[in-house]
Amino acid sequence: MSQGFDYDLVIIGAGVGGHGAALHAVSCGLKTAIIEAADMGGTCVNRGCIPSKALLAASGRVRELRDAHHLKALGIQVENVGFDRQAIANHALNLVSKLQGDLTNSLKRVGVDTIRGRGKVAGQQKVTVTSDSGDKTITAKDIILAPGSVPFVPPGIEIDGKTVFTSDQAVKLESLPQWVAIIGSGYIGLEFSDVYSALGCEITMIEALDQLMPGFDRDIAKIAERVLITPRDIETYVGIYAKKVIPGSPVVIELANFKTKEYVDTLEVDGCLVATGRIPATKDLGLESVGAELDRRGYIPVNDSMAVLSGGEPVPHLWAIGDATGKMMLAHAASAQGIVAVENICDRQRQIDYRSIPAAAFTHPEISYVGLTETAAKELGEAEGFTIKTARTYFKGNSKALADGDADGIAKVVYRQDTGEVLGVHIIGSHASDLIHEASAAIANRQSVHSLAFLVHAHPTLSEVLDEAYKRAVHA
Repeated sequence: MSQGFDYDLVIIGAGVGGHGAALHAVSCGLKTAIIEAADMGGTCVNRGCIPSKALLAASGRVRELRDAHHLKALGIQVENVGFDRQAIANHALNLVSKLQGDLTNSLKRVGVDTIRGRGKVAGQQKVTVTSDSGDKTITAKDIILAPGSVPFVPPGIEIDGKTVFTSDQAVKLESLPQWVAIIGSGYIGLEFSDVYSALGCEITMIEALDQLMPGFDRDIAKIAERVLITPRDIETYVGIYAKKVIPGSPVVIELANFKTKEYVDTLEVDGCLVATGRIPATKDLGLESVGAELDRRGYIPVNDSMAVLSGGEPVPHLWAIGDATGKMMLAHAASAQGIVAVENICDRQRQIDYRSIPAAAFTHPEISYVGLTETAAKELGEAEGFTIKTARTYFKGNSKALADGDADGIAKVVYRQDTGEVLGVHIIGSHASDLIHEASAAIANRQSVHSLAFLVHAHPTLSEVLDEAYKRAVHA
């Protein structure tokens, strides 16, 4: 242990990122403490990934069992499928409770001290913890900031947590509004549209930008619109924003043109989910005590070693990870950042590779991607002087997808024409969230379609959609 300090490492924030960093720090021999003011596990375990996936799993089963046409094609007949909303909600709540306990116990088991209270930097290698029992200051050779994020609520929208709510409340599934408006068509909006439509709700999706799913590759977004939105009880507005949302029964939503700000329409719905992204929870972290400050968007500036920056230079012994850095707001990205930070604390130089970090939406069918969209890859090619090509394969040509009777989907590979290096892979289809990791490894290793085309995949498996895409790229 470092001489003269209470700890080798103190981590502020016990979300998935802080938890992963703590476990890795202990494995590296560092005496570690983690500070948390709220729920152990942060957003992912309590209000994000975990409960939402539990809701998607249950509602997805309802959707499958009610799809008489699909089941009949497999020779199956199921009638009078019902569900218990509270039981589905309890499934998610029970899972949260279990994982919260598992996370807490795993820290205790390896000897990480958990300190309850709000932590903030109090100077070089110092942290102040404020709790009901008062303030105390502890010292550490290194400090990692992992404060996470909170839902973003645009101006003009009033949240009451019941009729107008964010994903924080939606994961509790306390009600099923007959008609629910969803503001935003990103991951959160898409996943909850999947849950609500499966459980019988009518949906209006409101997207301020001029196309649905603006962050996704356009080929994937087009198919997603065809299979996830058009056949379901979902109406959509694009280029329209919710200028004003008033809670109540009904919820009143005033719509306006996003570009001109002119009034368009007024909706009266039973419930409204505000899924407009997340913002960093970075207020009052004490950065000024070490000469650092947040960027103009409220994020903690870091380099790819996860060191906090001040004027472009690293602040000694201060690191930041997770949503608060504004790099990739994904739980597994936070974990990866935490491990990179600890490696650098231990003088083993390592940098984060954001391009190889995959992402997924757990809709039915699923969507996943890793690396660059075709548009972003073209922009990179124009800047660096190379040409982009793409290869596509369809689940309709995959034996396993046909056997499952679940053949909607596409895999798309974006690569350099000159070297064949894979720059991005995008999948919509059954088990897309599992299939993407082969592509993630390929991008991490900067592999070429010319080598990937010779890999052998088990037959018949869904993984062959990628195998076929690599082969098509080579023979294009």
